Amino acid sequence: MAREIRSVLMDMDGVLVHEENPIPGAPEFVQRLRERGMPFLILTNNSMYTPRDLVVRLRAIGIEVEPERIFTSALATARFLDDQRPGGTAHVVGEAGLTTALHEIGYVLSERSPDYVVLGETRTYSFEAITRAIRLIRAGARFIATNPDVTGPSTAGLLPATGAVAALITAATGVEPYFVGKPNPLMMRSALRAIGAHSESTIMIGDRMDTDIVAGLEAGMETVLVLTGVTTVDDIERFPYRPSRVVDSIADIDLG
Repeated sequence: MAREIRSVLMDMDGVLVHEENPIPGAPEFVQRLRERGMPFLILTNNSMYTPRDLVVRLRAIGIEVEPERIFTSALATARFLDDQRPGGTAHVVGEAGLTTALHEIGYVLSERSPDYVVLGETRTYSFEAITRAIRLIRAGARFIATNPDVTGPSTAGLLPATGAVAALITAATGVEPYFVGKPNPLMMRSALRAIGAHSESTIMIGDRMDTDIVAGLEAGMETVLVLTGVTTVDDIERFPYRPSRVVDSIADIDLG
């Protein structure tokens, strides 16, 4: 690394895990961070699960972390809404990870003139739920989305994700959402604050140029792209920015 690295931010899917399987070398990398006492945080744009849910998922494949080591786009969204409009109301299209995060900041979930429509990720988007969200936004609710990812992984192949459904709602309402998750630097700054880290001495490890790498770059961090997820070597040249380093997998990262 060009700088002295004192803390690490890393994506989860495509970096540590692929669906229900660990990326080779990922458990050992996380264990090295733990043994060295190096502050780290696992970031994910997936808003479906709570940190405790993800701890159980990771533990089952040999990766040991505590809930406070996981920061989801749902948590980032909840913090943003708590800062913008404390004690507000929201209609949520999403799963327990998002509804739990909003409940914990004191938000009331409502379909009656909510302050916000909050769109998150779910494997069961329904026509009814999307229609309700469209009507509420057209009636004046502000539109928030947890992340802009248009596709997500599954064992059967790619699935439409939050960004794709947000585009559908925008087409029907004319209202663009505010995306809180990566690549919004807001999520990166919140993550750095959560572990008391500074961008000058932190690296961001990710598998996507359009979210992980650009977010780390805009937050002033060194960035490492791993080739175990979405972005391929051929994809890199299509972007107007580059990662600090490109490695085959997280197993190839030496923090010195």
